Amino acid sequence: MSAAQGLHLWGRLSSINVRKVVLCAQWLGLDLPRTDAGLSHGVVDTPAYRALNPNGLVPLLRDGDFTLWESNAILRYLCERQGRGMPADLRTRADTNRWLDWQQTTLNRAGSPAFTQWIRTPAERRDLAAIEASVRAVEPLFERLDGHLAQRPWMAGDELTAADFPIACEIHRWFGLPQPRPAWPHLERWYAGWLAMPCSRGVLDLPLA
Repeated sequence: MSAAQGLHLWGRLSSINVRKVVLCAQWLGLDLPRTDAGLSHGVVDTPAYRALNPNGLVPLLRDGDFTLWESNAILRYLCERQGRGMPADLRTRADTNRWLDWQQTTLNRAGSPAFTQWIRTPAERRDLAAIEASVRAVEPLFERLDGHLAQRPWMAGDELTAADFPIACEIHRWFGLPQPRPAWPHLERWYAGWLAMPCSRGVLDLPLA
């Protein structure tokens, strides 16, 4: 884990926080080498890794001698580095930041329990009440997203911004759970557009794990 020149990412693609960064990098056309880390891959508890990310979480980005953790901070950094995805207009930029924060503080927290129970918990230990509570929390949020995307092509307006990557990854995760869900036509149209984009390959077409 030396500070060699160039971009490098640590993190496993089974992590939604890593997927959003990889999706962003692919949209930006960046060559972003990646080392699997976290869960069964280990790495995150090593002294070398903790020296760069004391939280022991993924993802971790290196750009030359600069390192950065926190996935949405990494999204902002990569977009600003490449000059795409973080709008110059102050209000559109604020809107982009609002949705980035909302994904992390609200949508992710609501949906994570159902994901954990369905995908990472053995069937005999699954907590159905936790799943039901998660569904009750998520469905009004997705209804809000559906109404929002009925009136604009992207989260912050007419152009794709950093805010769109984490929302796309949240939808990938929620739609991949083995449970019924209401119809959200505008959200589904928006997500289908993502799946048609070459940058989504190897990210939004992966099974959950």
